[in-house]
Amino acid sequence: MIDYHLHLWPHSESSVSYQIDQIAAYCEEAATHGVTELALTEHTHRFVDVASLVGPFWLKFGHEPTSTAMAEYFDWHARNSLEDYVNLAVAAQEQGLPVKVGLEVDYYRGQMDEVAELLAQYPFDVLIGSVHWLDTWQFDDYENPVHRHEWDVRDVDQAWSDYAQRIGELASTKSVDVLAHPDLIKVAGFISSDPGQFWEQMSGAAKSADVSIECSSAGWKKPVAEQYPAQGFLDHLVGAGLTFTTASDAHGLERVGERAGDLAELLEARGVHELATYTRRQRSMVGLR
Repeated sequence: MIDYHLHLWPHSESSVSYQIDQIAAYCEEAATHGVTELALTEHTHRFVDVASLVGPFWLKFGHEPTSTAMAEYFDWHARNSLEDYVNLAVAAQEQGLPVKVGLEVDYYRGQMDEVAELLAQYPFDVLIGSVHWLDTWQFDDYENPVHRHEWDVRDVDQAWSDYAQRIGELASTKSVDVLAHPDLIKVAGFISSDPGQFWEQMSGAAKSADVSIECSSAGWKKPVAEQYPAQGFLDHLVGAGLTFTTASDAHGLERVGERAGDLAELLEARGVHELATYTRRQRSMVGLR
């Protein structure tokens, strides 16, 4: 098994030596779950380099009630150096730890060419892509009352439609290798009246872009209480002939490799017996178990 979605740190105060120890602890914990390969995939929004590049894009939507909340979010999170992060991941590899140098690439609409040009300067093994906001609405930040309130006033089907469109746009940029938690829009438990049409739309976009799909246990911890992707969505993706990675989306040691066996069973039940692995953004296939 592999775990292709691990975060490292929320801010920059921790020392590099401690962080390498953290990575080593991740690897040790992963092994207890039968996971033998990890990808370190911190979010792009954690880095000052990316924040400086994309700028305060939320100002384009200043009329939205969520704009201020998004500005506060970026001010809190964008504190680290991308180069320091990559150097840390490379150092972990050089010490023999079974990790891949990766990044979770947030979708910045209309700016992905610039983002891709920046990331091309670094020796990434894998880039996973995600959509966490629609304009300035961070739909998965359901603990923030400003963002949570939007679920009560917005049309759910329209939210799903907008999300599926963004996923398709992200895939078409060819800036990422894997789509992370591809039906994240369901995170707060608000489900479209007809999710199948959006599953089909996203499956087609992923197939056209030849990206892999992340099968993640993280959704079991969310209000929706369901893995990503949903079983019906997973059927669409398997039917389209897509390849998969597995992930815990862990932000701490206690979640590394979580429910890896359950993810394996979901895939095996659909005839999937290999997972995608990446080195310098080139895909190869390895046995699922």
